[in-house]
Amino acid sequence: MNKLRQFGISSSIAALSLISLLYTNAGAYDRRVMIINHTSYDMVGFYASNVDASSWEENILINNNISPLQPGQRLNVNVDDGTGHCIFDFKAAFDNGSSAVRRRLDVCRTNSWTVIDRNE
Repeated sequence: MNKLRQFGISSSIAALSLISLLYTNAGAYDRRVMIINHTSYDMVGFYASNVDASSWEENILINNNISPLQPGQRLNVNVDDGTGHCIFDFKAAFDNGSSAVRRRLDVCRTNSWTVIDRNE
């Protein structure tokens, strides 16, 4: 009986250690993503919101005084919003009024998003 109780305690400690390790690793991911404008238009807006957000966050380009992002240019963006999320939706807005949306990008595993013209 004593050995069974000891096994239960050891198993609980091991499980808690694993949960702690996984939580720590999730927080340690690099959430920087290279945004590459491979379109024919100036990118005038870039938005990144975690999948649980109810709306688009602020325009990252304007907030960093980097508007517009011209064709062929790239920008390294840290999309870490402090929530621990890895899955984000991206939106790029262009000077011709069009936009491109990329849903459910895992920024903990993917380090770039290339926006291309729709006809390519």
